[in-house]
Amino acid sequence: MTCRYFTVFPFIALVICGRLLDAKSHPKIPDFLKICHRSDPNLNECIRTSVEALRPHLREGIPLLNIPACEPLHVPQVEISQGSGPVAVRSTYTDIQVSGATDFLLKAVKVDLEKERTKLKIFLPRLEMVANYTMDGRILMLPITGEGKGYGNYTDINAIVTTQGEDYANSKDGNKTYFRVTDFFVDFNVGHATIHLDNLFNGDETLADAMNVFLNDNWKTVAAEMKPALEDAVAELFMDFANRIYAKFPKDVLFPK
Repeated sequence: MTCRYFTVFPFIALVICGRLLDAKSHPKIPDFLKICHRSDPNLNECIRTSVEALRPHLREGIPLLNIPACEPLHVPQVEISQGSGPVAVRSTYTDIQVSGATDFLLKAVKVDLEKERTKLKIFLPRLEMVANYTMDGRILMLPITGEGKGYGNYTDINAIVTTQGEDYANSKDGNKTYFRVTDFFVDFNVGHATIHLDNLFNGDETLADAMNVFLNDNWKTVAAEMKPALEDAVAELFMDFANRIYAKFPKDVLFPK
């Protein structure tokens, strides 16, 4: 997430946990979270170090900030609509449980203070997902429909997150200056994936087994077709999370000079 006045902890906490702070008053920032000053000549390294200090606490959660345990991560719902091409599918995933999110490695950070932009390179060794799904459409000319439980195992994930932001005056807090994300871009690549969808084709086991084999044999092609829609869905979800987090703290609390 980014910006001229970038802070690492709420950003990483929200991206990894996807949970929001609900308190109306400004929560106190825990002592173990290192604040990075925007005048720091080694700002990029400060952010990376801050992430390392934060990561061990994400697994069990940070009660002081109302951030719950992040293993597993819970995402309420994601909808994907892919209307044309080899993959044309409408699907909804609810009660998504994700394991492995706190094992991320922040490979690089680049903050552009003038352009109010930040780029993060992140590596995830694995993500395991379980969700309720509904799906209807076609994949590589084959019809697919179903409603049930879906399982995914994804390894060697490389992601680039770029965000753009701006300052604004918060009239609800004495016109103090706050920060918000205006654009959020995600580009990710998965090294390998295996998936399984229960109850495809209304429980027809023969068709369901064949489709699950087909999906796993052709996961790269399917992933490439679904990637733009999925990246847009993830970006929209986490930009909303980010701005709700940033709205809890004035800029000078999170981004001191």
